[in-house]
Amino acid sequence: MSEHTPSPASRRDFLKTSAAVAGATLASGLVVPAVHAGGSDMLKIGLIGCGSRGTGAAMQALRADKNTRLVAMGDVFADHLEGSLKLLRAEGDIGDRVTVTPDTSFTGFTAYKQVLENVDVVLLATPPGFRPIHLEAAVKAGKHIFCEKPMAVDGPGVKRVLAAAAEAKRKNLSLVSGFCWRRHPVMRETMERLHAGAVGDFTALQAVYNTGQTWSPRKREPGWSDMEHQLRNWWFYTWLSGDFNVEQHVHSLDKAAWAMKNEYPVRAVGLGGRQVRTGPEFGNIYDHHAVVYEYASGVKAFSYCRHHEGAASDVSDHYFGTQGTCDVIAKFPPKVTITGPNAWKSKAEKDDPKLDMYQIEHNELFACIRAGKPINDGEWMAKSTLMAIMGRMATYTGQVIEWAAALNSKEDLSPKVYDMKASLPEPKVAMPGLTKFV
Repeated sequence: MSEHTPSPASRRDFLKTSAAVAGATLASGLVVPAVHAGGSDMLKIGLIGCGSRGTGAAMQALRADKNTRLVAMGDVFADHLEGSLKLLRAEGDIGDRVTVTPDTSFTGFTAYKQVLENVDVVLLATPPGFRPIHLEAAVKAGKHIFCEKPMAVDGPGVKRVLAAAAEAKRKNLSLVSGFCWRRHPVMRETMERLHAGAVGDFTALQAVYNTGQTWSPRKREPGWSDMEHQLRNWWFYTWLSGDFNVEQHVHSLDKAAWAMKNEYPVRAVGLGGRQVRTGPEFGNIYDHHAVVYEYASGVKAFSYCRHHEGAASDVSDHYFGTQGTCDVIAKFPPKVTITGPNAWKSKAEKDDPKLDMYQIEHNELFACIRAGKPINDGEWMAKSTLMAIMGRMATYTGQVIEWAAALNSKEDLSPKVYDMKASLPEPKVAMPGLTKFV
């Protein structure tokens, strides 16, 4: 139940700079005097999902606010939890604030409930198939939340997330998403320029996330049930990951949504399939997707993502306007070039710790908790997720998918029962033209 998302430029590359950026933020006065609803200066943090992403999020949360403790952890697998805890305790600047004990280490499908009983702030970092369940429970329990992307894998899940986000707003709870590019200073400046008309009115957008074989399947071991095998290979199963255009490429789609001032497309059509990654060890996800999103104005966004080892890599975003273009090379930090009358180039240096967007997410979350001024990313984080899901629906079925239809889809990908011993049906690979939209 832990989320591990290897990528060409892994989030773990940033862990070494997290302490520096946290210190810089504190020095700048972003974190205000300590106050929170519990009436205590100490904020207790819980982690649900103990893979590399969850472990990194816990490090960043502890570095964001010195008056915090990581007090509880939960994962469906004990080995994930134990490995994560070992890494966290070994971090010299924060290890002494990892106070998790055997009594606050929880495993199994209900571990999230026990974590929530012990904390003020929770980090949700399981595979996205579990996100709606855990987000609902965290809001009901009145916790501040860091919620990794994406937020769901199907339409019913998105609806649950939207409802939970609205309830979090009503309760004045902070809800910060893992759409980290929205916190990157270079991307913030880029979007400010675009929104101010740097390239004029948009005529088209392009989002590309073409890489090699990012994930490697884990061989099934004797004694593993269907459930355990799929959970340990969650990237390759649509009910857990949403497919890689939802799990990974959603970052690029969210940047397009941001550029459009959180306007979302009215329909999508696309194509995709399994051309290279064809064996049963790769579950039922595709290895390439190409989607055309259409907005109410007629503007179109062209979206491409691919996992083909040995093929050319390209992770970039392009915004075409009536007065120029904006090209973003999604490196760390991103390289941005705007052409036309308002020409501009980003000048960020690679090793500047102030640009660690993963750390900034948590700095801003804890600063707002302390200030009593909650952040709520809920609506746009759910809609950006739906944008990706709509694209998958289009590629899986071969049909034109309308936004309202995607949101109101009856396709619920969750299993009938969450039981580690459960037998699961052989996952079917979608066949465009044959697979029906539900």
